[in-house]
Amino acid sequence: MAPTIDIVDGIRILFYNGEHWPPHFHAIYNEYEVIIDIQKTTVIAGQMPKKALKKVYISLAENKGWAVDIFFELNPELR
Repeated sequence: MAPTIDIVDGIRILFYNGEHWPPHFHAIYNEYEVIIDIQKTTVIAGQMPKKALKKVYISLAENKGWAVDIFFELNPELR
């Protein structure tokens, strides 16, 4: 399991090394998990309640550059 990089209103934001394209992160809220494409700000896989997902999108909008940097720091071969 990857370390939690951030927590947004109880939603854990996780980045993994050894990942694949496109740049993305995992968001976990209770029993829900989604994979979010950082550049397109869309769900690649999974489900999450709309209210929680909206919080993830708001956080990503405010921190998109940071999220891209973390993804490529853990996955430099994809840069």
